[in-house]
Amino acid sequence: MISKDSVETAYAFLHQKLRVYEHSTLDWQKDDIEMIIGDYADQINPELLLQLSNGNPDFLKDHATFKRDLIHAVSILEQNLSQ
Repeated sequence: MISKDSVETAYAFLHQKLRVYEHSTLDWQKDDIEMIIGDYADQINPELLLQLSNGNPDFLKDHATFKRDLIHAVSILEQNLSQ
């Protein structure tokens, strides 16, 4: 079961990191955010991660798709919060 608290927590964390990531001009800062979010993905509610990732095991962990994954996750979480 996915609790409202887990959705709210994930949204707050990922939304904040996305805003910093999008506006950062520092490669090391973006790398740090990718690492932090990847670690967070290992700890998030497994059902919530499955919903966000559509079963992709590399979701939020692949440098090539990280920004797209993060934008997608925030969008899905926003939708969940508005329901």
